[in-house]
Amino acid sequence: MNIEWFTWSNPVAVWWAFLIAVSSANIALWLLLQRHFKKRGPGVRAGLFRIEMMVLLCAAYVFGCAFRSILPRADVQRIALFDTWLSSVMVGRTVATIAEVCFVIQWAIVLRQLGKWVKSDTVNNVSLTIVPLILIAEVCSWYAVITTNYLGNAIENSLWAATFTLIAVALARLLYEFHGLARLVIATTIVGVTCYLAFLVSVDVPMYLARWRADLAAGKELFGIFSGLYDLGTRWAVTHDFAHWHEEIAWMSLYFSFAVWSSLALCGFELVKHHLPRYRRRVAALPSPARRPVPVRVSSGRSA
Repeated sequence: MNIEWFTWSNPVAVWWAFLIAVSSANIALWLLLQRHFKKRGPGVRAGLFRIEMMVLLCAAYVFGCAFRSILPRADVQRIALFDTWLSSVMVGRTVATIAEVCFVIQWAIVLRQLGKWVKSDTVNNVSLTIVPLILIAEVCSWYAVITTNYLGNAIENSLWAATFTLIAVALARLLYEFHGLARLVIATTIVGVTCYLAFLVSVDVPMYLARWRADLAAGKELFGIFSGLYDLGTRWAVTHDFAHWHEEIAWMSLYFSFAVWSSLALCGFELVKHHLPRYRRRVAALPSPARRPVPVRVSSGRSA
């Protein structure tokens, strides 16, 4: 890969260095988590499949985001930092799809476990709803990158917003069930989800809608399914110009850092969930209503 463009005077180079540093730290954190899971050893054989599944789901997201950090690309624009077939939208979008589906499955598993534990239909229903929503979002994303129609991206990110709105509702329901440190963690997660929703609604979705309207006004011709598939697998333009990347930098930086940290936290939930009972909110039992004595009638008849 040619990195002659890499100078500290180039904002794109500084951004790429940031992505590499964050991704390296994320991989190190995943390896640390995996080591802790291995230390649990034979004592948790009954739950081994579930634990391994969470580690694998997290790995898909951590390493998928690391791949996308090393080889950044913007799908619809067909731009990349490096001239390699690995920078094609076909490869990158496939990696992103797998990673994002694994990420939302992590959320579904954790919410499902908590929902069953606290016996909450709301939390259970959310855990069952969010994965189908993201599968639809991925279809919209593929439609956008194949046809180069930004409306697909706008709908995709709107579905992510809907998904995390539901997650926030589930977390708010769980907030009632815990106290102390557990409640603080849940409340902090709600704040993080709220910030993410604010970014989607105020920055991300409007950006894609503005691009869609601009393309409509310019009379841009969209690709069909087959021509678009060929194009996304064979065409990419290498650019290191900040003007081409500045709108992508914000969401990619947040995505490859905070989003990955949340995936790592969801994976770590399996290691700490046995501590949760001590933080479970105790509901005082209602006193049973006093019973009135039932009068007993005693016969006073005399025997003959």
